[in-house]
Amino acid sequence: MNDPRKVDIYAAEHKRDPFPFYAFLRSEAPVFEVRVPVLKRAWLITRYDDVVLCLQDSDRFVKSPRNAGLNSPKSMPWWTPTSLRTLSENMLDLDDPAHRRLRALINKAFSRARIEQLRNRTEVLAEGLVDRMRAKSKPDLIEDFALPVPLTVISELLGLPEEARTSFRRWTNVFLGARSEFRMALSLPSIFALMRYLRRLVAARRRAPKDDLISALIAVEEGGDRLSESELIAMLVLLIIAGHETTVNLIGSGTLALMENPREKERLLGDFSLLGSAVEELLRFTAPVETATERYAAQDVDMHGTRIRRGDVIFPVIASANRDAQKFAEPDRLDVARKPNPHLAFGDGVHFCVGSHLAKMEAEIAFGCLLRHLPELSLACSAHELQWRAAPVVRGLKSLPVIT
Repeated sequence: MNDPRKVDIYAAEHKRDPFPFYAFLRSEAPVFEVRVPVLKRAWLITRYDDVVLCLQDSDRFVKSPRNAGLNSPKSMPWWTPTSLRTLSENMLDLDDPAHRRLRALINKAFSRARIEQLRNRTEVLAEGLVDRMRAKSKPDLIEDFALPVPLTVISELLGLPEEARTSFRRWTNVFLGARSEFRMALSLPSIFALMRYLRRLVAARRRAPKDDLISALIAVEEGGDRLSESELIAMLVLLIIAGHETTVNLIGSGTLALMENPREKERLLGDFSLLGSAVEELLRFTAPVETATERYAAQDVDMHGTRIRRGDVIFPVIASANRDAQKFAEPDRLDVARKPNPHLAFGDGVHFCVGSHLAKMEAEIAFGCLLRHLPELSLACSAHELQWRAAPVVRGLKSLPVIT
């Protein structure tokens, strides 16, 4: 193990295999201070029970920096334009009661029934993408399948025009890749372009509503309450990014995991009733979301002999919690029939992922389609040649060349 103080948790090399590093921290330093771009310093919380505590105790570990005695998010430099700061008005970055209010509104529009209506469309989409992959001489599972499945589904759910989807992917890639203040400055044109486009789209839906989620969010009301314009834009940015980014990572990394664990792949091929539990296990095993988004200590907290001060930034490490041997038997082994499986891939507590049902539906359809139609799918390069994306919070492949 290299000096853990020098590990860059946002770097591509770390993303390749972060699990030995986190195993070391769970054993030797379960509360560990790291230096990260923009935020400067943060605490990594790595044991399962401690991560659950951070996610559930919304009084001591808060999302809004103001509730921790800070004036503004540390994740935003002082020079961040006011118009961009409105993006923090999404429910992921707020505490109750503001969070509860926004979540009640989104739950009414983002209903399970609305999601289930997309099942047949998702199945048809996945089948068509597999056919197109077969026809390519050098297919890339990320670009040709893992990306277009969730990006198309969230776009159609929201009502985003097909011709704009390439731009949305480019804009959100820049947004997620802003790992330093310099890169954040370079990302501003893309972020502004995304927000301008969404404002125009919202204005169009106000004039002429359609049967889509944007129109539903405009119309939704709870006790006479509605989303403000800035809240609506912030919500749409969150839904666009969260609605496809993590599922791309799950499908890509999950497919790689199955190719690298042929016995588990064969279990699935012999019993497709295991698809549901396989998706849960691949969520646990591959860590498409490596850490929860930052929390702030609302008061001084002592944890395992370490004093976390009020206002300090905390990252509950989901990738580490989901490999904790105190909670999971043989945590480094893929088991597509693992039950129970209390993984934290969708978080926990009041901020549990509102789109978990959509992500699991998409993944189950995607893996089922790949297994049925491409049972001999294999890597077109060595695993060591694969490139991982350098990014905060999420963990995913840049590309996945395959032989169909």
